[in-house]
Amino acid sequence: MIVKNNLFPGGVRRALTMSYDDGMEYDYRLGEIFNRSGIRGTFHLNSGRLGEKERVRPEDVAKLYKNHEVSVHTVNHPYLTQIPDAQVLEEILEDKERLEELCGYPVRGMSWPFGACTDHAVDLAVACGMEYSRTVEATGEFDLPQNFMKWNPTAHHDGDLKGLWKRFMEREFEQQLLFYVWGHSFEFDRNQNWERIEEFCSMAGGREDVWYATNIEILDYVQASRGLRFSRNRKLVYNPSAQNVWISVDREPVCIGAGEFRKL
Repeated sequence: MIVKNNLFPGGVRRALTMSYDDGMEYDYRLGEIFNRSGIRGTFHLNSGRLGEKERVRPEDVAKLYKNHEVSVHTVNHPYLTQIPDAQVLEEILEDKERLEELCGYPVRGMSWPFGACTDHAVDLAVACGMEYSRTVEATGEFDLPQNFMKWNPTAHHDGDLKGLWKRFMEREFEQQLLFYVWGHSFEFDRNQNWERIEEFCSMAGGREDVWYATNIEILDYVQASRGLRFSRNRKLVYNPSAQNVWISVDREPVCIGAGEFRKL
């Protein structure tokens, strides 16, 4: 019997997540595009700038990002590698608290302003309760991160999304594949290329063989999957997590329910 932890919810092998920074007013349009396509993403916001010119209004945060995730991007968008540790902690913790008041749930992840990240900055972010942090180092690949605190995306939206998506869908390896797109919504307006994201979402959305998830949903699921407990002969499995986890048994999808002990 061959058992593999290689499936996402619904027994699919592929997942797509989007990640957009700064909370600019163009998120209103981008959110509509995502919602029409059934695509979900994470929006990293600077709480200290909400309500300013060309920024999302604070009172709109809960409704605008209802189908998505709100995440930390610091209060004022400083280079976290160039300020005192105490200020780093303030920027992350205050942003987290303000955003939680607006969205109504614990905010657990972040992206790095200007992409500036060091091992020490990561340690500080973890101390603030951050469970993942996205970089700007696009890999062109579809691997799950080994370290979610240094989570590299697949591509910026100005990259070859169509070519990457074709390779993503054609890859036949029996493994979990994650397509991760990042960017800033204002870039579509500045570059007058909204059709780029509209065409991508039209192409990539609405598929039954792809799981559409936020950053935190990816993290939670992967942790639950990695947390499955197997017997020595792999004929028994226990899922101690609070969510269902899918595995393959002799290449057939099997759902292990939340809290379930099961004989395979």
